[in-house]
Amino acid sequence: MSHSVPVITEMQVIPVAGYDSMLMTLSGAHAPCFTRNLVILTDSAGHTGIGEIHGGDYTHDSLVAMAPLVEGMPISRSREVLQKIHKAVDPHAREAGEGIQTLDMAKLKYVVRSEWAIECAMLDLLGQHLGVPICQLLGEGKQRDEVEVLGYLFYVSDKAKTPAGKRQYLDESASPDPWFRLRREEILTPARIVEEAEAVQQKYGFRNFKLKGGVLRGEEEMEAVRALKRRFPEARINIDPNGAWSLSEAVALCRDMRGIIAYVEDPCGPEAGYSGREIMREFKNATQFQVATNMIATDWRQFYHTTSLNACDIILADPHFWGFDGAVRMSQLLDPWGLTFGIHSNNHFDITLAAFAQVGAAAVGRVAPLDTHWIWQDGQNLLEDTPEIRDGKLQVPQGPGLGVHLNMERVMEANRLYNSLEIHDRNDAEAMQYLIPGWVYDHKKPCLVR
Repeated sequence: MSHSVPVITEMQVIPVAGYDSMLMTLSGAHAPCFTRNLVILTDSAGHTGIGEIHGGDYTHDSLVAMAPLVEGMPISRSREVLQKIHKAVDPHAREAGEGIQTLDMAKLKYVVRSEWAIECAMLDLLGQHLGVPICQLLGEGKQRDEVEVLGYLFYVSDKAKTPAGKRQYLDESASPDPWFRLRREEILTPARIVEEAEAVQQKYGFRNFKLKGGVLRGEEEMEAVRALKRRFPEARINIDPNGAWSLSEAVALCRDMRGIIAYVEDPCGPEAGYSGREIMREFKNATQFQVATNMIATDWRQFYHTTSLNACDIILADPHFWGFDGAVRMSQLLDPWGLTFGIHSNNHFDITLAAFAQVGAAAVGRVAPLDTHWIWQDGQNLLEDTPEIRDGKLQVPQGPGLGVHLNMERVMEANRLYNSLEIHDRNDAEAMQYLIPGWVYDHKKPCLVR
């Protein structure tokens, strides 16, 4: 007896935008709005599959060009679809894709693979057809019902410095939610970082925290980390300066932080003719600290060199870099090697939150608390049933497929916001120039150190 498998009848690509705070990173200041692209697949059984990926015209146009390779395909043949896409891609299109060892945001589009949104949407459809969640279709199947996430803390600059006539940042000063109010305010001191951590701990129950560094002098950022540890002595705390520190600076800053920092993410990067992988290995030799990365191992070839040098202990395998299958395969490889799996994030809507839940649920072995920017976007739901973070843990949706459902009215509202933007690609330098006229990105200088 044969069983018919639904086929994909339509692929929609809908660009969307949401509101952000003036978050500070090595690459500058986040703009008032961030952008994403949604893939919505409809199959012949009437089901809808969804995926979310980074924003920008390059990614949008790439997805639109892939539609003829997707429509008409059975939902069970996602591997074949991905194979066709990879064979169709111009091999020269990724020549600039050497990774993000120096965090050049202009190169991020070569690291993020737009087709993984298609993989997500097809897995969503297949899970619905089979009546199982996506995590049961990956690796060795579902490993856990909830996935620990960390409180992702940022320095935030003063949005009032945005010039008149420019798009303004969202004002939530009238919100009844203490966290929603605080996240739009200036946060640049250790005391304010602690206040930020208290607010997200109260709302989401986080047990662990990560501070995005590369903003102030390293000594000042370490003072914030010490203040966090004093306030939350049981928490695992790490810092991520995105490779801003030199090797000697990173060693000096971290040498006396044992018992305060649990691990360091990308403390240093390439210098003096040596790659980021080589420099990170030297940092480990000098400090004996565990290190995490989302910069020196963004594909399998880079991962080979990273592990050959024993340069990293925690690989943050963002599904937007690695794909769903690739991210879970990474966990399967890391586990017997005694290494740890994690996920890196960027600004995202709740569709990605659901995706992280599915990948985190399927990852085997040791899983570090996952990154998520969702707390900075919370309230801008595109789903009817946004996954919850309770007691610091992301709850894995129980329904089939991705386990969530789009609210198309909110999607189209986010699409209208996107269409109102003059620029759709990320540009952290523009907002920085509101703060420091003539500011130019330098991967070895924290953004406010000029």
